[in-house]
Amino acid sequence: MARTRKSPKATELRTADYVRLASFRRALRRFLHFSESAAAGAGLSAPQHQALLVVRGVPDGAPVTISDLARCLMIKHNSAVGLVDRLVEQGLLLRQPVEEDRRKVRLKLTRAGERVLQRLSSAHRAELKRIGSELYRLLGELTEPER
Repeated sequence: MARTRKSPKATELRTADYVRLASFRRALRRFLHFSESAAAGAGLSAPQHQALLVVRGVPDGAPVTISDLARCLMIKHNSAVGLVDRLVEQGLLLRQPVEEDRRKVRLKLTRAGERVLQRLSSAHRAELKRIGSELYRLLGELTEPER
């Protein structure tokens, strides 16, 4: 019976790798905490802020449906419906019927939604400019070729 040689695992990690991963995770978590706090300061939950960003962030103003939103946020369709309901109630989002398929609606930001998202997005850009070099450095350390 032939013996098989065990090859070293390509994914073996050293202590330094764990330190880098933990540092990167901590930096991401700090940014997410900033984002959640900024959204709360604007009267929104983090998912509501993300939903507004999805609707506004589609290239060339392409229409966004509730199914699109659910897919982008990686949530169930019924959760996306509830999210949209709350944003509509707050006057930040509109539902517009799709002419070709009356079962679907397109989502559109209201002027109030645009203003809230503009403030939040400006704050997020400023924060990313502040911490970007650290994130870039940490990501570079994590993705550099192994020595």
